[in-house]
Amino acid sequence: MILRVNHPVSRSPFPYLVAVFCAVFLISNITAQKGVELGPLITDGAFFLFPISYVIGDVIAEVYGFKAARRAVFTGFGIAVIAVLSFYIAIWLPAAEFYDMQDTFAAVLGLLPRIVIASLAGYVVGQLLNAWTLQKMKDRFGHDNLWARLIGSTIVGEFADTLLFCSIAAGVIGIATAGDFVNYVLVGFIWKTVMEIVLLPITYPTIAAVRRAEERVSAQTA
Repeated sequence: MILRVNHPVSRSPFPYLVAVFCAVFLISNITAQKGVELGPLITDGAFFLFPISYVIGDVIAEVYGFKAARRAVFTGFGIAVIAVLSFYIAIWLPAAEFYDMQDTFAAVLGLLPRIVIASLAGYVVGQLLNAWTLQKMKDRFGHDNLWARLIGSTIVGEFADTLLFCSIAAGVIGIATAGDFVNYVLVGFIWKTVMEIVLLPITYPTIAAVRRAEERVSAQTA
């Protein structure tokens, strides 16, 4: 006798947002190992992707509130820790005789401890401050001026994230002078904040679409 249990699948966008949010952070953790020099600008290999995590974080915090955003942040943190531990275990396992890329494998996936600490610390502090600031601005000023909440929360979160990450990781990726460090921090912070502004035309309709989806889910379950 086969027992079939059908569990209803939630139509809420929330789990999908959290999944993309965590995936962006996980990929950024890997690509951030590479120091990047674009003319006079010093940054890392995650500069083009990581700002998306703040856009998704804004959507979650705006629609679902700070507690939901905090849950998403800690979910991403847990997944990143599992990934790093898995990388180290895979590197530690003895390579087969026919596998001759152990050194390359270790170099690519062997996240340096300071990079890991910097990334996780910056991520948790920055994302929580971002969500908290957005919620506090909404509580104080109401639901109007969404653009101000999105930009204001990003400035607070991104600055804390960038400063904390760069302070810990700069030496690992080869940044040795004070000038390069300031460049690294300012470029990262300004770039991520500008990306938030550039992506506002996408963030606005995304928030509206997620709200409509949640209203439909609420109506169907009422």
